[in-house]
Order: sequence, then structure tokens, then C-alpha cells
Amino acid sequence: MIDTHCHVHDKQFDDDRDAVVARARETGVTSMITIGEDIADSRRAIALAEPYEISVAVGIHPHEAKSAPPNAAAELRALLDAPGVIAIGETGLDYYYDHSPRARQAEVLRSQIRLARDVGLPVVFHHRDAFDDFCSILRADWTKGMRGVVHCFTGTAAEARAFIGEFDLHLGIGGVLTFPNASGLREAVIEVGPGRLVLETDCPYLAPVPVRGKRNEPSFVAHTAAKLAELLGMTRDDLIAATDENAKALFDL
Repeated sequence: MIDTHCHVHDKQFDDDRDAVVARARETGVTSMITIGEDIADSRRAIALAEPYEISVAVGIHPHEAKSAPPNAAAELRALLDAPGVIAIGETGLDYYYDHSPRARQAEVLRSQIRLARDVGLPVVFHHRDAFDDFCSILRADWTKGMRGVVHCFTGTAAEARAFIGEFDLHLGIGGVLTFPNASGLREAVIEVGPGRLVLETDCPYLAPVPVRGKRNEPSFVAHTAAKLAELLGMTRDDLIAATDENAKALFDL
């Protein structure tokens, strides 16, 4: 299994990161991508991931866009030669919390899309309650052949079709799939099938059933894999093989 979106460099793992990574390996997690949320956090991700041979995405989260430096893309570009860096992100739009002004979120998002286009790296997107504006930016700045994933996808079947059909994006499926109130998400993944789905945890957040309420960790991706296999009528092994292949193609693993 590949956990395509985690935050194992988060301070919540400082006391037991070795054990967390060991449990992931024992559970069958072969690769992990830990995701930066601003310049400093991206540097921390690089430093803490290297000893474990964990991959890294460097980026500026929409919550942090308000504090992004004017030369954010240049600062991110300077990190791309560091060990393990394979993607840009997470970046996007979040109109649910609106922690950063919407215009600044859009500006920082566009700069990271342009950077990814220039260097040929995939993009990890964060999107919440901003579908129309997000798609408008993609129509303007996304180009054919670029690779990306809408992480923690929790949208409708129509949104899933748009992200896959219009923009050729992948969808990151995490623990929310297992929540009792996620019937719309379950309908969406059934409709689109496994061809563009990848697994993720977003740990330490959003632990899946049956460990909901606990600190999430990469080993828990097995619960999401089991639920997704059930929904798609696949064996667990076949589902993992399919989502792993998707992740390898997306991130050039």
C-alpha cells in the first residue's frame, strides 16, 4: 500500500515516529509521502523524512497563503533538489475556514501550479467548498500532461467526474470514506471506479473507522483500503495493486 498523503513529520509524532513508521511497514505500507504546508514546514518534512526514506511534497497550504512570502515559488523551487522531494503541495483553495483571503489563496495556488508546470512535478491539491473558483483556476493555468491529485476528496460524483474527466486528476481517498455520513463520497467512488483513485491517510487527522477518534497514522490506511475494496467489489489485494499503480504513475515512484 502507498499512503500518498500523510504528515509524519508533524509534531504529534515526535515522541514515537520510529514506532509509527515501523507499524506502517509491518502493515504493508511500502511508500509514504509526507506533505509540507508552508516553507518552514516543508523544510521540516524534508529533514525528518530523509532517515526513513519517505517521499516529500513541498508547498503552501491555502490556510498559510496569507503568510506566504512574495517569492514563495522561488523558495519552494530551492527545495526541489533536496532528498525525497517528488511533488508540489499541498496547495489549493479552502473557503470553509477562509483562514487566508481568497484572492491571496488563488494567487499562491497559481504560483505553485506554474512552478509545477515549469519543473514537471505533480501537484497535491487541497480543495474545500471552492469548486467553481478552483475549476476556473485550473482551466486557466492547468495544461494537458500535468499530473495532480485532489487530496482528501469528499465531493460528489459530479465533482469527481469533472476532476477526472476535464482535468485528468487523481482523487485521494482517505478515512472519511469509512464515516457513517459519507454516503455521497461512497456513491462517487463507486461511479468513477478505481482508475484514478489513490489511498491516503492525511494523518494525524481523520482516522478511519474502526479507529476513528484516535491519532491517525499511515498503518491505518489498511482500513480505508478494505472499505474501498468492498465498495468496488474487488479483493483487497486487487484494490491495493490498482491504487498502488495509480500512485506510482502519478508521483513517478
